[in-house]
Amino acid sequence: MSSSGRGGRRRYYNKNRDNPEKSQSDNKKHPEKPRFDKSKGVLYERPKWSAPNVSNEPLPAHDCLLCAKPIRDLATAITDRNSGQPVHFDCIISSITEREILDEGDTVSYLGGGRFGIVHYQNPNDRKNFQIKKLFEWEDQNTRAAWRKAMADRFSST
Repeated sequence: MSSSGRGGRRRYYNKNRDNPEKSQSDNKKHPEKPRFDKSKGVLYERPKWSAPNVSNEPLPAHDCLLCAKPIRDLATAITDRNSGQPVHFDCIISSITEREILDEGDTVSYLGGGRFGIVHYQNPNDRKNFQIKKLFEWEDQNTRAAWRKAMADRFSST
């Protein structure tokens, strides 16, 4: 605590006590500064934002190549590595699980970047310690499928 008795928040209220003009100007809100182009020496107005044009036509319907059922949520689909068409995420996991021999404590997991893998857990209750036994490159990271580009263009303008 200060010896003057102005400790805490009150010391800021009386900071400009000696100069009342300065204290009044500090309390007013500052108007927004106009935009100034230094190279031309002129003021300019900020451009108005306009919404991008969005297509109203529906997205094309796709069927999964592995189960032949329609893909309802295209955002969760993954590109098939052979044909480039969308397939269900769960169908890929089922396909890998059927082809591979899994030991106790092994699971098929999505590792990111279009890769799946067989992950082994020493203790299935402790998910912190694991080992990746095998990797499956499912999507090519360098190319984007045409169906994914059409979907992305619909929802993002950048």
